[in-house]
Amino acid sequence: MPASRLLPSDEAVDLIALVRDLATNELGPLVARAEREEEFPREVFRLLGRTGLLGLPYPEEYGGGGLPYEVYLQVLEEIGSVWASVGVGVSVHALSCFGLATAGTDEQRRRWLPAMLGGELLGAYCLSEPHAGSDPAAMTTRARRDGDEYVITGAKAWTTHGGHADFYKVMARTGDGRNDISCFLVDADSDGLFADPPEQKMGLTGSATATMRFDDVRVPADRLLGAEGDGLKIALAGLDAGRLGIAAVATGLAQGALDHAIAYARSRETFGARIIDHQGLAFVLADMEAAVESARATMLHAARLKDQGLPYGREASVAKLVATDNAMRVTTDAVQVLGGYGYTRDFPVERYMREAKVMQIFEGTNQIQRLVIGRSLDRGDAGRLARVTD
Repeated sequence: MPASRLLPSDEAVDLIALVRDLATNELGPLVARAEREEEFPREVFRLLGRTGLLGLPYPEEYGGGGLPYEVYLQVLEEIGSVWASVGVGVSVHALSCFGLATAGTDEQRRRWLPAMLGGELLGAYCLSEPHAGSDPAAMTTRARRDGDEYVITGAKAWTTHGGHADFYKVMARTGDGRNDISCFLVDADSDGLFADPPEQKMGLTGSATATMRFDDVRVPADRLLGAEGDGLKIALAGLDAGRLGIAAVATGLAQGALDHAIAYARSRETFGARIIDHQGLAFVLADMEAAVESARATMLHAARLKDQGLPYGREASVAKLVATDNAMRVTTDAVQVLGGYGYTRDFPVERYMREAKVMQIFEGTNQIQRLVIGRSLDRGDAGRLARVTD
């Protein structure tokens, strides 16, 4: 039973219905084989681009959908409920466009953003390094100015779409201070840029994750986003939005697992009754439903703050923490509901369980989210009052 939704407009209702149909009928038949064979679904992203789903939260003047995050995240949720690798990919692509959309000049946005939002160009985001994951200010990748170019040297780990993207949003050090980091758009076909073999992951096997190597990669100076030294600010602002994207995909993943568990519990009989009629099993499903609904509520609360232009960093961390921890619990319970069948690849719940684990790790581990939340509470950031505006 798909999620019930309260949406802000008739257009949003129609959009969610379209996405639900596309995910079920277009993506659903492709998932099992692509994940089994670790096949990157590039054509799926082109399809999503053609249907306008890659640029939903960005301005219409650049080819985006101009939609509020409240709606965009529920689109991600619907995709994630069927194919988490693609849901994560859409979120990462949006994050890859964030620096250009928010810190680029008007000329830079006109030049590059329409092709990105239209799906012609697929993006990747290069922030983490092998020794600097949760501490991006400790990065060592450098960008040295050389006339009208920058020369980038270093390595970026855990790059989603690594080796498949058409452009990379790259954070690199341009000075010796801890925060002297700048943001660049780098073409995938740049000389000296190459990907290591993809990581062999527990889940999200249809999503390529690789270390990107920058061996004196020359980047035109007009590919700098914002001013030198703005990179960490751009990165951290983008991560708040990215955390909401992961919260949405995790909520969708949990919803998908719950839907499969309910369908199985309705059809499977033991001791002369459907297993959903046994109170012990029904209580497990009830707890799963409560976990999914609470995750959705925290995610949408943060999204509505963002849509009103209010601070939402703490709430984004809460949403990411709650949604991903709940997804891990819900998918584990879904496997338990199916019993032995849940442990086989005949049913997708074992894949959902494997995919849920990484949701607790990327876009800042859940330990980092707790750190962010705790510091926010110490500063007294909570307790704002605001009126909802049209």
